[in-house]
Amino acid sequence: MIISSTADYRAAAQKRLPPFLFHYIDGGAYAEQTLRRNVDDLAAVALRQRVLKDMSRLDTSIELFGEKLSIPVALSPVGLTGMYRRRGEVQAARAADAHGIPFTMSTVSVCPIEEVAPEIKRPMWFQLYVLKDRGFMRNALERAQAAGCTTLVFTVDMPVPGARYRDAHSGMSGPNAALRRYWQSVLHPRWALDVGLQGRPHDLGNISAYRGSPTGLQDYMGWLGANFDASISWKDLEWIRAFWKGPMVIKGILDPEDAKDAVRFGADGIVVSNHGGR
Repeated sequence: MIISSTADYRAAAQKRLPPFLFHYIDGGAYAEQTLRRNVDDLAAVALRQRVLKDMSRLDTSIELFGEKLSIPVALSPVGLTGMYRRRGEVQAARAADAHGIPFTMSTVSVCPIEEVAPEIKRPMWFQLYVLKDRGFMRNALERAQAAGCTTLVFTVDMPVPGARYRDAHSGMSGPNAALRRYWQSVLHPRWALDVGLQGRPHDLGNISAYRGSPTGLQDYMGWLGANFDASISWKDLEWIRAFWKGPMVIKGILDPEDAKDAVRFGADGIVVSNHGGR
């Protein structure tokens, strides 16, 4: 198909991906009202247009956290990217690097930090969740720093996973999920060859490296529910701010008072986000 807009990319993904993967990346939590509001609110933003201002020498570059960006954009973390394309985190990182913007590696990526970092020239950013297993968090931070990651993106807006109704219907979770995912893969041979067969291993690379054993897709939703820490507070994060030597961004801020708390905590930046309504 011809790709000429972001809507075309969505249509192409729906055509190419097995339903359990498309609906996981496309959907939100519960009845998806927050997701719809996100789209409507962005569509309602009107840009102020000025004319006759000599745009022949336009420079969109900025400096952020000591890095030069070609445009004021960074790729945010996306879980399971390696399930959408073969070794997808590597492909996304290369694309970001080629266009002069940062790539942010997700905690729950398919490819581990050590596979992605050597593939790009500029340092990547690393995203970390608030988890009960402090040993994993420290291990992930140590490995990220060893790989040359410069900026930590700390996600705080999901102390418990949202109830994603679409996932139960699509086969990402729910009854007979593994069998449904297998059947969907058979019906999508292009994806099955590119990712299903040639994109192995299909596990949570960063978590598997810590555990010393594969953490497969069948464990994904259960692992999230068992490891997200609902009791976390700002005080619990002080050791992370002390440990991490580079810039630290708090992702998932929605209230002005939380923004002020992030500054008092020592954050270098915030991401205003509701986790895509998830």
